[in-house]
Amino acid sequence: MAKTLTYLEAISEGLREEMHRDKSVFLLGEDIGTYGGAFKVTKGFVEEFGEDRVIDTVLAEAAIIGAATGAAIVGMRPVAEMQFADFVTNGFNQLVNITAKYHYRNFIPVPLVVRLPSGGGIHGGPFHSTNPEGWFFHVPGLKLVAPSTPHDAKGLIKAAIRDPNPVLYFEHKFLYRHIKGEVPENDYIVPIGKADIKREGKDISVIAYSTGVHWALEAAETISKEGVEVEIIDLRTLLPLDKETILNSVGKTGKVLIIHEDTLTGGIGAELAALISEHAFQYLDAPIKRIASLDTPVPYAPTLEEYFLPNAKKVLESLKLLASY
Repeated sequence: MAKTLTYLEAISEGLREEMHRDKSVFLLGEDIGTYGGAFKVTKGFVEEFGEDRVIDTVLAEAAIIGAATGAAIVGMRPVAEMQFADFVTNGFNQLVNITAKYHYRNFIPVPLVVRLPSGGGIHGGPFHSTNPEGWFFHVPGLKLVAPSTPHDAKGLIKAAIRDPNPVLYFEHKFLYRHIKGEVPENDYIVPIGKADIKREGKDISVIAYSTGVHWALEAAETISKEGVEVEIIDLRTLLPLDKETILNSVGKTGKVLIIHEDTLTGGIGAELAALISEHAFQYLDAPIKRIASLDTPVPYAPTLEEYFLPNAKKVLESLKLLASY
């Protein structure tokens, strides 16, 4: 049996189920209790689970991550929310120098989840719309997930909570109420480290995650009318990467387009391009193409933000170039 949920509802349901399943799971963050969270993901949680398990914190991201790390070290399973992903910079030292390295230094697991509402399309400007996954992609000791659908959003939040390692959970704010999908009613997880082929094709491989998957699906449907069949790989997990699925697809199609909403330079797409060039160069029939946001801060004005961000039209243009190469 399945039911239709929004992306936001799927995250909320996953959190609620894990809190019922495991009493060591608790939430902490700014305004997540009485207010129900800035986006209402935790609405009603404090009434259901109490103030000891849904903790409203001070406005101090370093303290939130530090407290969560300490709790994880002694056996709890905290889920810490950054009200906006942008604000994780205030807790960067705790996360990168302490949380990520603790198991390596002390052989003690750190089962911590940091929820990071990220991304543009909401006209939030340069301090509320970034995609900071590239900063953490370079950090050994962290796992990074970025779901694109309600099914994967619920399955990955549950998997992240059960994982013995620190997991950064990138949830896209634009997708919260814009995307609906079928979600199983039974208990399930989406395995961390496993990509999903959202659409099968033989001509071009598109590698994407989060919002990029939806731009790719729209563009692929359009270009299929011209006889070009696009395969779309939804990474779902950014770290560790599912290299096998990526390379198998490239070997089949010979052409690659990589999409991410984060800015272009130094993004995850660059590492994907290097991976493919190193391990699948012999299969390539065209240069690897990347689509990403412009290398500027996220603009506030809606027209400028639209110009700044990737979209289905830009993806379609790149697909046509690759198809004709």
